[in-house]
Amino acid sequence: MKNFITQFSRLFVGVLFIISGLIKLNDPVGFSYKLAEYFSEPVFNMPFLEPLALGLAIFLVILEVVLGVMLLVGYKSKLTIWFLLLLIIFFTFLTFYSAYFDVVKDCGCFGDALHLTPWESFTKDIVLLFFILILFINKKLVKPLFSNRNVTNIITLASIVLCVFMAVWVLNHNPIKDFRPYKVGTNIEKGMEIPEGAPKSIVEMTFIYKVNGVDKEFTEKDLANIPEGATFVDRKDKVITEGYVPPIHDFTMVKEDSDYKEELLKEPKLLIFVTYDLTLSHPDGMKKLEGLSKAAKAKGYKVIAMTASGAHEIAKAKKQYGLDVDFYFCDATALKTVERANPSIVVVQNGTIIQKVHYNDTDDLKL
Repeated sequence: MKNFITQFSRLFVGVLFIISGLIKLNDPVGFSYKLAEYFSEPVFNMPFLEPLALGLAIFLVILEVVLGVMLLVGYKSKLTIWFLLLLIIFFTFLTFYSAYFDVVKDCGCFGDALHLTPWESFTKDIVLLFFILILFINKKLVKPLFSNRNVTNIITLASIVLCVFMAVWVLNHNPIKDFRPYKVGTNIEKGMEIPEGAPKSIVEMTFIYKVNGVDKEFTEKDLANIPEGATFVDRKDKVITEGYVPPIHDFTMVKEDSDYKEELLKEPKLLIFVTYDLTLSHPDGMKKLEGLSKAAKAKGYKVIAMTASGAHEIAKAKKQYGLDVDFYFCDATALKTVERANPSIVVVQNGTIIQKVHYNDTDDLKL
């Protein structure tokens, strides 16, 4: 019975680590955004680690996959189980912190393929910790899968090489499988719709007033009892129950304080250059945009650019790269979700995304 439980734990942990790691390895840039969120000031206040987020994300997801493979084939089982234990303790701490302090809404454990609430993520890690502890206690029962040690070594080495190749590929192109709300075939307007009868968020509002020089909090029920002469200071909103949030909920196309998305999403031929931060845009990619713009306009396309950068950065980019396109503002988080490359090219037809390409793949663009 002990051996059966140990082998089941080995299979369960190994397969889950491989699946979880491969999903994130498909989109390491997306996972790096999640790590950067953990490093940000509101969470762990470690902004000096934010520039390292992508490198750390790639290392962690490759480690996750390779450890899963090593466990299944029985390569250096004691060392493998130690690494698994340390890794799951680290992830369990992160998910507990996210859940308890309500700071990161989704740990990114399964990328965009499967969204888990913070408490669901923590529960998942507790289950994994339980099975890894079984493996840790019964390390001697985790034997190599193959009697020939060379086979085990080759499989382990091959998993490392393939993971590195996959990471390099998706960093220089698009994710192999797109799980995001803006994948090809998505109608943006329909993605923003809220179904009739969908649950609404329940929000508790707390009002802060200065009374006799002291800040005091009042609920909505207490508003009638606010003393005369009290001065409003602030309002805090606490979400009691999260309502339905459409897959696309923060998409805008703002220029000069007006949102033009309804008008632009009706265009039969719309080419969009997406660059969430012009100061971080890759120069090689930016140099290609004006040529693409001219080619697209010659075929009847309306060409625009979308960014979260300010007017100064926009003017600088237009001058530097000779861009003759209008820029529209959209939140950086939304643009990072639209595409991972900076810049990237998106083709939209009557509000439906029909093509997305990395700046390295502009030759594949079909106009």
